[in-house]
Amino acid sequence: MDKSLAMLDQVQTVVVTQAVSFGPKVLVAAIIVGAGFYAGRWAGKMLKRSLMRMKLEPDLELLLVRVMRIAVLALFGVIALQNLGVQLLPLIAGLGVAGAGIALAMQGLLSNLVAGLTIIFTHPFRIGEYISVVGVEGIVSDISLFNTVLTHADQSRVVVPNRKLVGEILHNYGHVRQLDLGLQVSYECEPASVLAIVREVLQANPAVLAEPAAVVQVSALEDNGIRIAVRPWVAVGDVSRTGGEINQALLEVLRARAIRLALPQREVRVLGAGQG
Repeated sequence: MDKSLAMLDQVQTVVVTQAVSFGPKVLVAAIIVGAGFYAGRWAGKMLKRSLMRMKLEPDLELLLVRVMRIAVLALFGVIALQNLGVQLLPLIAGLGVAGAGIALAMQGLLSNLVAGLTIIFTHPFRIGEYISVVGVEGIVSDISLFNTVLTHADQSRVVVPNRKLVGEILHNYGHVRQLDLGLQVSYECEPASVLAIVREVLQANPAVLAEPAAVVQVSALEDNGIRIAVRPWVAVGDVSRTGGEINQALLEVLRARAIRLALPQREVRVLGAGQG
């Protein structure tokens, strides 16, 4: 019984000694972590104000703000560990070795991350714009740190890794596209009248934009007729249907006004005919 009481007294003495020795350090460490929490919030707010001027996508803006808060909190956490007397050099060395191995195993993922940051800060394209790159095209519907999602004309989704977009030749159509339509009329027709009819049809279609102005002109003199270029501008979302609507309207109006379309013609000469 006396031995148990002596051991209990010894444990109490050790606990009190350790509390007196490390209590202030733990308290200071807790204060440092709390200060890091508030410093992270402040740094996040400052970064958010700066990013608002850059007009980034909301999801990416939120992600960068969170990364800033975590980074500041981690810095204050390191200071707190140093205050507690934790040896950080072996820990940092171990993390460095582990990080090197992880980096080698995740080269593709890291390259996508770097490319995603490049896209975010250089703005080669934005959500809602129509782009064509590496053999695919579509409307940009989402931009993340690792990939970009395009919506194709057939409503399918194309997920492109960001590393495939950086360093490649990229065609950004923006929010509008120019249709490349055309027709051929007979040489018997008056070109000015045909051009006027085409402009009327374009003006009657609500999807055709007034600005930029459509290109309507005689583009070539073919063997069998006059080629008329019809190149109106439409929003990227109206491309798939507007071309067919314009062609149908042109066909109906030209038929109603008795304007003949050019038909393929071939002239055949028989040599030596009539020679006995």
